[in-house]
Amino acid sequence: MPNTNGSGRAILYARVSTDEQARSGYSLAQQLEALRSYAAQEGYEVLEEVTDPGQSGASLARPGMDRVRDLVQRESVSLVLAQDRDRFARELAYLYLLKQEFEHYGTRIRSLSDQGDDSPEGELTEGILDQLGKFERAKTAERTRRGRLRKAREGKVIAGRQADYGFRYNETRDGYVVYEPEMATVRRIFEMFGTEDASVYGVKAALDAANIPPPRGLHWTRTFIRGCVFDDVYKPHTFEEVAPSSRLSWQHASTLVASMASGGTTGAMPTVRVSSKRTPTASDVTLPAPATQTSHGRSGSPFPSPTLAFPKRS
Repeated sequence: MPNTNGSGRAILYARVSTDEQARSGYSLAQQLEALRSYAAQEGYEVLEEVTDPGQSGASLARPGMDRVRDLVQRESVSLVLAQDRDRFARELAYLYLLKQEFEHYGTRIRSLSDQGDDSPEGELTEGILDQLGKFERAKTAERTRRGRLRKAREGKVIAGRQADYGFRYNETRDGYVVYEPEMATVRRIFEMFGTEDASVYGVKAALDAANIPPPRGLHWTRTFIRGCVFDDVYKPHTFEEVAPSSRLSWQHASTLVASMASGGTTGAMPTVRVSSKRTPTASDVTLPAPATQTSHGRSGSPFPSPTLAFPKRS
C-alpha cells in the first residue's frame, strides 16, 4: 500500500475485543508497533495513537472511534490507519459510513492489509475480501457453537474466563471442584436469607462488615447476591429428579445417578443460564456440579435446610 499522496498527518487506530485478545494474543501493542513502522516508512507525522481495548467491532459506539472521528473533523488529517479493515468495523455498512465521513474532510481510511487502491477494481477487490472475511467469521462462530454443544452433551463444563463463585475448574477445565473458602460464604448467604429473614441489603452489609473478599471489586453488590440465590449451580437435585431426566444422554444420566447414589454429585448446572423471564427449552443441556457440604456435614445443597422461603425483598 504505497503512499501516493505524499506525506501528511496520520492517526493510528488499534482495537481488540476481549475474546480476541484472550484467544489469539491479538494485542494493541502488536498492532501499534506495526502501524508506527509503516507511518515512519511512508513519512507520515503521527498526530495521535488511539486505542479501543476490549471493544467489539460490531458497533461504531466506541470511545476510541469517537476520538478518531472528532480528530478528523477538527484537525487536518491525511490518513487514518489500522492493521486490518475489520479493526475499524466488522460490518461493511459501518465501514462505508466511516469512509464517506472521513472523505468529506479530505481524510483517507486505510489498513496495512489493503490489497487494492481507490479505483473501481481496487474497491471490488476489497469488497470481495471483506465478504470472505465475514464468511470465515461465521464459520468459526458456528464451529465454536457446535463444539460447545458437544462438550455440554458429554457432561463437560464450558469453561469461561472464571468459574462460578465457590468453584474452581479441574485440571482439564471441563468440570467443577468445590473451593471451600468461597463455598462457606455461599452457605452463609443462604442461611441469612432462609433462617434469619435478611434482606439483600442486609446480606451485603453483613458480608462487607465481616471483611469477606467479594468475587470482584472492593465491596459486595446486591446484584451478585440476588443472582447467587437463584443460580442453578447451587440448586440441589434429588435422586428422583435426576434419574428420569430427558435432558441428559442415557450414558451420562446413568453415571450421574450412580455418583449421587454413592454420595457424589448432587447439583446440576445448565450451560445456558435460565433467568426468571426465560422458559427452559428442549435444547438446554444439564451438567453436573460437585456436591457441597452443609454446615451439618451432609452432601447436598449449600444451605442447611431443604425447604427455605426466600423473602421477596430488594
